[in-house]
Amino acid sequence: MLKMEEFFIIRKLHQKGWSLTAIAEETGFDRKTIRKYINTEKLPRSSKRTKRASKLDPYKPYLLQRIQEGTNNCVVLLEEMRAQGFDGKSTILKDFAQPHREQPKIQATRRLETPPGQQAQMDWAEVGLYDVDERLQKIYGFLIVLGYSRMKYIEFTTDMKLETLMKCHMNAFAYFNGIPNQVLYDNMKTVVIRHTTVEIRFNQKFEDFLAYYGVTPKACKPYRPQTKGKVERTVDYMKRNFL
Repeated sequence: MLKMEEFFIIRKLHQKGWSLTAIAEETGFDRKTIRKYINTEKLPRSSKRTKRASKLDPYKPYLLQRIQEGTNNCVVLLEEMRAQGFDGKSTILKDFAQPHREQPKIQATRRLETPPGQQAQMDWAEVGLYDVDERLQKIYGFLIVLGYSRMKYIEFTTDMKLETLMKCHMNAFAYFNGIPNQVLYDNMKTVVIRHTTVEIRFNQKFEDFLAYYGVTPKACKPYRPQTKGKVERTVDYMKRNFL
């Protein structure tokens, strides 16, 4: 393909009265090519291709924001973009997200795995305000996860009272069709009354409730959320993906 500047050189030399042979010797092009571009009024197309716009371009700011927030599951991101009108392939999404998904290495922590039936982890999560019975109410999520299988149970409630907590446990045990030997809690007031380096005191009524089912309560160390990381990840899944 003849470059734009070469085209103008040929035309300029011809205007100066150069012969086809002289122009051919000067530029290195054959006489047929020179005659073609002398006789045409069309400019040659540029050899540089303009970069095509990607279908992903309008969604890149949103994707970067979601990835920075911690959502790097491409299946989830694709579903969110589909809802916004994206009709491209998942491949371009994965290619774009891959460099941003690489996390810096951090100090490894030992993962504590428990045998089947040994332990579950429980937590509350505030969901937000929703219209319930024609009245705006604050909604909470009760979450409990089996340590070995990662089987989850989530129930939405309008309060976190002790009676509600016990009822949710009963529903979870029925859903699991089984009862763990131990349940790990943070230091919520309905469960743990006192937690020091020398003493852990549980709410007597709740401890009696668990004893009826043969469950032993266990309180995690204060300010150590990774102690019950399985249920913490379930809270994150519920807020970022499920809802």
